[in-house]
Amino acid sequence: MEHRVPVGYPRSEAGAKAAAVNYTTVSGSAWYLTEKAPRHRAVSVMASQPAAKAMEKHADRAAERFAGDLGGTSTKIRRKHALARTGVFSARPLAVSADEATVRLWTTTVRGSTAGSEVPKAAYQSVTVRLVWERNDWKLSGSSSGPGLVAPIDARQASNSPGDFDSYDVSAEAEDPALSGVIGSTGFPGPYARSVRGAHGAAVNAAVLYGDPRFFVDGDWRHRMLKATAAPDVLEAVTSETDTTAELVAENRGLGADGRTGDGGVLVTRTAVLGTRSISYSGQAATVELWTASVGGVAGDDESQRPQVAFLRMTVDLVRTAGTWKTTSVTPADPLVPAPPNTEAAPAERFAEVGGAGNAPSSA
Repeated sequence: MEHRVPVGYPRSEAGAKAAAVNYTTVSGSAWYLTEKAPRHRAVSVMASQPAAKAMEKHADRAAERFAGDLGGTSTKIRRKHALARTGVFSARPLAVSADEATVRLWTTTVRGSTAGSEVPKAAYQSVTVRLVWERNDWKLSGSSSGPGLVAPIDARQASNSPGDFDSYDVSAEAEDPALSGVIGSTGFPGPYARSVRGAHGAAVNAAVLYGDPRFFVDGDWRHRMLKATAAPDVLEAVTSETDTTAELVAENRGLGADGRTGDGGVLVTRTAVLGTRSISYSGQAATVELWTASVGGVAGDDESQRPQVAFLRMTVDLVRTAGTWKTTSVTPADPLVPAPPNTEAAPAERFAEVGGAGNAPSSA
């Protein structure tokens, strides 16, 4: 796509969520914030016709506002070193009809320069996206953003050096994650096209689904999800392994079947994908590297269990089977950790609004 914007969403709640996520991700990309002509082409694709001019001006103002972040210690942005990535932890539909939709997102961004001495910094936002059905697709009619819930970075993770982020800056081969909004007969995203983009989509959604709170508290949901995403040859072993993991998490957190602790705390687990990168690809097999941010903890009175974020890379191996891509392994790789935000972390109880097994599902 010359305009670098995923398009073609179903006229459904899942389609609206996917459009809101993808448009927000695109709007937070380094190329979008540093290149005026491609930015304007992207806006013309994303925006509804009545809103296009206003949104173009809004996008230009955002680019000016974040120029200082992308320059790092330099007074001038060096595009090949500019890093800007957005990951979406949750996408909650506030209102959806056949013609309009409003979706609330909780996002994390990482912005900075891979050259110089300052490590790219993490930030969090709450973004409200308004969409209309126009030209047989979901289009932006407006958006607004404000501070989002701040989760502290896991104390066991130290920030990387600026140069470590080169693989995901504007000059690299990494791409923004993209959701299709298509739900298959299994009730989960898919099927995925026989292409690099299709393999990336399968890897992204698998990582997001593994980070869903239902994975840890709803055995039936977990088994259906694994059957939909894991290759048949590994399904039995993966199911056994993940059942054990889920039981340990529930025991360690003191969770009941409803995902709550004895004192009413709510399990919060979310995974956001900040970037995807092809390691290898053929028509039958693919290996994809993901850069992710995963939040885990309990929203409640116990501050010792306050949700924290871990920034990881993971390698996803996939095979082509039954007309789609399915995973054969999901393996953690070296962390890629930005500097923490200057903003104070939110109290544990605040995370209840994005927690719970049925609240604010994170995948379309």
